[in-house]
Amino acid sequence: MKLNHLPIGARFEYEGQIYTKTGPITAAAEKGGQRMIPRHAVLRPVDGHTPPPAPTTQRQLDEARVITAFEAYHSIALRLTEGLGKAELEQAKARFLAALAE
Repeated sequence: MKLNHLPIGARFEYEGQIYTKTGPITAAAEKGGQRMIPRHAVLRPVDGHTPPPAPTTQRQLDEARVITAFEAYHSIALRLTEGLGKAELEQAKARFLAALAE
């Protein structure tokens, strides 16, 4: 486990000594004194504390905003192609909107 996985106040063992995390890269030794702990250091939790799993965030998009943005893009694409490939663009639009509906 790495230091950034622990909350402030958590206890851990590093190089045979027990420390309490006091800052992003600092810890207080059980026997006294402060120490900087390298971010790459591998630590062992004490008191059975294990960090919670990192939250998996999945970005949620508002469907109406996606469609509005796509329609704006599609209008520009049609204008820039000056009608050339209009059928292909309309087919691509239909496939895109169908994929959203799945």
